[in-house]
Amino acid sequence: MAGCADGPGAAGSGTGHGGAATAGRDAARARSAAETGPGTGGRLRTGQGTALMLGGVLGPGVLALPHLAAAAAGPASILAWAALLALSVPVALTFAALGGRFPDGGGVATFAARAFGARTAAVTGWWFYFAVPLGVPAGAMIGAGYVAPALGLGTAGTAAVTFGLLAAAFAANHAGLRLAGGVQLLLAALLAALLVAAVVAALPAVRPGNFTPFAPHGWSGVAQASGVLFFAFVGWEAASHLSAEFADPRRHLARATALTLAVVGVLYLGLAVAVTGVLGERAATSPVPLALLLREGAGDLAGPVTAVAAVLLSFGAINTYIAGGARLGAALARDGALPGVLAAGAAPGRVPHRSLVLLAVLTGALTAAAVARGVGLDPLMRATSACLAAVTAVGVAAATRLLTGAGRRVAAVATALTLLLLASCGPYLLVPAGLAAAGLAVSRVGRGTGRAARAAGRASGG
Repeated sequence: MAGCADGPGAAGSGTGHGGAATAGRDAARARSAAETGPGTGGRLRTGQGTALMLGGVLGPGVLALPHLAAAAAGPASILAWAALLALSVPVALTFAALGGRFPDGGGVATFAARAFGARTAAVTGWWFYFAVPLGVPAGAMIGAGYVAPALGLGTAGTAAVTFGLLAAAFAANHAGLRLAGGVQLLLAALLAALLVAAVVAALPAVRPGNFTPFAPHGWSGVAQASGVLFFAFVGWEAASHLSAEFADPRRHLARATALTLAVVGVLYLGLAVAVTGVLGERAATSPVPLALLLREGAGDLAGPVTAVAAVLLSFGAINTYIAGGARLGAALARDGALPGVLAAGAAPGRVPHRSLVLLAVLTGALTAAAVARGVGLDPLMRATSACLAAVTAVGVAAATRLLTGAGRRVAAVATALTLLLLASCGPYLLVPAGLAAAGLAVSRVGRGTGRAARAAGRASGG
C-alpha cells in the first residue's frame, strides 16, 4: 500500500497505498478550504519534504508486486514499471502544482469539490473508504507470505498470520494507538534500505538469458501488469497535503517532487531489472521475490531478516491505513455521504469506533472469503488499484479546471494517461463504478442524517 501513511492514496497504500488519513480531513473541509498564496508559515524545505513524500509513495506492496507483474507480463513487466514511472511524472507535477496554488486546500476530495461539486467529493471518499477492506487484507497477506517460508508454515499457518496481523491492527486502532509520523518515516526508510540491499546484492547475478523470451504474453500482458502495478505508484497526492508545511510551497514543493520522482524511479526500475535478470522464471512463481534477491548476497540469513522487515512494514501500513480509513468514514457520515450512525468519533482526538467496526466486519468477511476460496493477492490488489486509479483520475481532472497555463496542460496529459491506465484495469473497473453508484445513492438518502449528526456533535461539544 503506497501512500497509506497520510495521503489519500491508500490504502496502498497503499494498499501507500497512500492512505485515507488525510482524506478524512479532506471530507471535513472540502466545502471551506480557501485559496492562499505562497509563504504559509511552514518550515519544511526540500530535503525534509522529499523524505515525507517518499514516505507517502513507498509502501510494502512493492514486496510482492514484482512477482505479480512478472506473472502477468514476464520480462516485459519492466516496460510496465517504466510506463507507470512515466505516468507518475505529470501526475506528481500536477499535484505539486495544486499544492503550490492551494497551500492549505487539502487533497483530492477538496479539489474534486472545488472543480466538480460536493457529490463528486463524496464519491472519491467512498473509493478511499471501501478500498480499505480490499487493500488491508492484501497488505496482511504480503507480510504473512514472507513469514510463512521463514517459519516453515503451510497454508493454514499463513492464513493464521494474516488474520493475526489484521486483528492486531484493528485492536490497536480501537485502543486509539496509531503510529507517529516519525515511525512511519522510519518504516519507509527501512523499505527503501531493503530495496537497495536487494538490488545491490542481486545485480552481479543478472543473467541476460533471463530476459528472453521478453514478452511471452504480448502487449496485453504488459497492460495487465500496469493495472496491478499502480498499487505501488499511488501517494503523489501527498504533495497537495504537505504543501502548507513548506516554507515556500511553490519552490520547495516542486524540488521535493522532482527528487522523489528520481529516487522512486531508481529504486523501482532497479528492482524490476534485478528481479527479472536474477530470478528469471522464478519471478513469476515465487511470491517472495525480495527474499530470493537478498539470498544472493546474504545466504540463508536473508529469509528471516526479510520476514521480520515484511511484518513490520505490513503492520505499520495496515495500522495507518485502517486509522485513516476509519476517520474518513466518520467524516463522510458527518457530511451525509454515509449513514449518520457512523459519524460518532469524527471529532479530532476521538476514536471512530463505529466506523472501525464496519471496516473490521467487511475486512474480516473479505479475508475469510479470499482464504476459503484460495483467492490470492492479485485480484485484491487489482481491485484496490482500480479504486485508487479512479481517485487519481478525479484529482488530475479537477486540476484541468483549477490550474491555468502550463499547469493545466500538464494536468490534461496526466488525465489522459490516467484514463489509459484505468482502461488497463479491465473488469476491475466494476468495483469503483459500483461504489460510485452506491455512494451517490446513499448520499442522497443520508444528507439529512449527516446534518443531524453535525448538529448533535455541536450540541455535545464534539
